[in-house]
Amino acid sequence: MSQYHFPPGGLPPQTALHTGRAVFTEAYAVIPRGVFSDIVTSFLPGWDKTRVWIIARPMSGFSETFSQYVMEVAPGGGATMPEPDPIAQGVIFVTNGEIWLSLDGQEHELGPGGYAYIPAGCNWRLKNGTDHPARFHWVRKRYEPAPGVPAPTAFVTNETEIAPIAMPGTEGRWATTRFVDPADLRHDMHVNIVTFQPGGVIPFEETHVMEHGLFVLEGKAVYRLNRDWVEVEAGDFMWLRAFCPQACYAGGPGRFRYLLYKDVNRHVKLGGAWA
Repeated sequence: MSQYHFPPGGLPPQTALHTGRAVFTEAYAVIPRGVFSDIVTSFLPGWDKTRVWIIARPMSGFSETFSQYVMEVAPGGGATMPEPDPIAQGVIFVTNGEIWLSLDGQEHELGPGGYAYIPAGCNWRLKNGTDHPARFHWVRKRYEPAPGVPAPTAFVTNETEIAPIAMPGTEGRWATTRFVDPADLRHDMHVNIVTFQPGGVIPFEETHVMEHGLFVLEGKAVYRLNRDWVEVEAGDFMWLRAFCPQACYAGGPGRFRYLLYKDVNRHVKLGGAWA
């Protein structure tokens, strides 16, 4: 059974050292688990009894395609009009508690491991009807239509219902839980779960056009980010711009898992937005 890390909030004691692992460079950022304190949360219009850690947002010259929120909804909280942007799509991944989710009139209950894809223009609502907090990730991206390609439709699943796909030649030490078929051109973003067993590696420096957000759900590893090897653990977030070299070594003792965002399946815009 997976145990998904979620920020506990609170504040460090006055005796804590200032030195930490947070870093922001021209190619990547690391937001370590200790940064997720109460004083860096925000509140959102349209959301009741909810606080949010905003850990990624489009920034000129850095990652420009997505935002990622870590959401905590208190009992009785939620939203009847959650998404203010009519062309924004989203993914919700539940880590703790339970939520009620309505997608264009279809009702769903999601617990830990629950995953929902919410297409642009979808009429959706969310509520925590339990007596304990509900916690989840919310990844947002403006949908890019493509000529001759229909828009994707909403769906709900749980990671336990999807068999991870091992990378070739890894004997299962590196595998990805894919919620969307990579060949499905309707989708212009993927939000997957990547799992490394102890000793698993990314055996080369990946350098590619996709932007990444990686929230570590479980375990620890050493991650290559541009020129640096960085130790990361459950609760840390890595934010990579396009073409930032990356690799990984998961030394154990347990497995290493993260929620991964990337933008896919669209032509590169030339000279700004297309008409």
